[in-house]
Amino acid sequence: MRLSAFSRTIGISGPIPSWACMTAAASNCMNMMITTTRIPTKSTPHARMASVSRTFATLIPHRGSVHDIGLLPRERAVISAVIKKGADPDVVDEHLEELVMLLDTAGVDVVGRLTQERERPDISTAFGKGKVEELKELVDTSGASCVVFDDELSPAQVRNLEEALKVKVLDRSNVILDIFASHARTQEARTQVELAQLEYLLPRLTRMWTHLSKQFGGVGTKGPGETQIETDRRMYRTRMQRLREKLKEIDVQRMVQRKGREGLPRFALVGYTNAGKSSLMRVLTQADVYVQDQLFATLDTTVRTFALPSGQKALISDTVGFIRKLPTQLVASFRSTLSETLEADILLHVVDVSNPHYREHMAVVESTLSELGASDTPVIVVFNKIDNVQQRELLDDAEAESPGCVFVSAHRGLNIDRLLHVMQSTYEESAVLRTLRIPYESMNIVARLYSEVEVLRRSDEDSDVLLSVRVPADLLAPFTAKYRQYVTNEVPSHTSAL
Repeated sequence: MRLSAFSRTIGISGPIPSWACMTAAASNCMNMMITTTRIPTKSTPHARMASVSRTFATLIPHRGSVHDIGLLPRERAVISAVIKKGADPDVVDEHLEELVMLLDTAGVDVVGRLTQERERPDISTAFGKGKVEELKELVDTSGASCVVFDDELSPAQVRNLEEALKVKVLDRSNVILDIFASHARTQEARTQVELAQLEYLLPRLTRMWTHLSKQFGGVGTKGPGETQIETDRRMYRTRMQRLREKLKEIDVQRMVQRKGREGLPRFALVGYTNAGKSSLMRVLTQADVYVQDQLFATLDTTVRTFALPSGQKALISDTVGFIRKLPTQLVASFRSTLSETLEADILLHVVDVSNPHYREHMAVVESTLSELGASDTPVIVVFNKIDNVQQRELLDDAEAESPGCVFVSAHRGLNIDRLLHVMQSTYEESAVLRTLRIPYESMNIVARLYSEVEVLRRSDEDSDVLLSVRVPADLLAPFTAKYRQYVTNEVPSHTSAL
């Protein structure tokens, strides 16, 4: 499996093992092993001990590991899932196919698959006893080095399964966190991923350190009689607090940057991962945007300017894609990145209409937007990749289900002009026109309006300036309260150059 951010620190392949963590006490005796030891795939006490990291500071290192140049072999995994009785087989297959794609992105080959129908997962091992034995046989015959479950497992379930299977056991959240870690390219993304990783690992520390349950002292790390797990929890929480403070600083910087962009229409691209958001942004802005045909290729928010058909400059942002069963830790950690979505006047929901399961993907995106508090923002549904659709009736069905949608192919540049016109008309319909009369002695107000809203017309009169502006609907109430004394029903008699 591709080296995760945490794994790169300690020289192992795979996502952050659910049994991996750092302790100051153990790290001193491990320093020489870390640089030379490759972790065995079997989950043994020796393997666990060798996974100890020396520092949190390198949890999210810079890109450029040994694996990045292809020197490490790909891992082999068996995928597993508990299927609720009566579930649609096609939906089950699609979920597992997506897990296969996630693992491929993480650098893992799937060599087996095993599922079990149950009303609910077994509280101890997810599968029943007989199915666990069947899974052990499949692992042994396939030569798999790990088992990956499609749903999140509890720490107890992972511990019991690893004891029974003698290989490491991961879940979907492990894999997604690993992909995010390997794709994080900026300091902000690395910080957010590291925070999500620590939040995921914190409740799993108990089983990670059962082999170090004895008590021992350590200068500067713990008080008398404090157990190792208590030390680790305290260190995790301290590091998490520092990361949150760093993200707050990034939020302040982002607000300053956003303030300098006020007054321009703001659009944001949202959608399921690999729907083609970055490709669409590249076409709209003619900018050099990172595009890759893989899951979660984009983790960082990119903001670019472009021109609407009227010539009006506008902003468009592209950010991380959504996926079903996205770890809650990631949603929370990436809130600052996703804030560009919350600040947008219009959302462009990009959908891969060539995917037979696009409706479920749309539902996942809509649910995530609701969770973020962006469900009331006007949305334009953009059905992308129409060049991959062979049956016209599929597009007819999509149009009937999403009135006002636009069909495009970002890859071939099809229908982009149509999309731009829809973007402009939607923005104009969602905004409100207001006219303000401002005396010359308050020219600072005029300058402020130019930075806060779109100024459509201006008339310089004897003692006043008459401005006609367009105000986004969601900002109308605070705008009116702020500038009530200047609002008028007049219309500028002539327009000067803006």
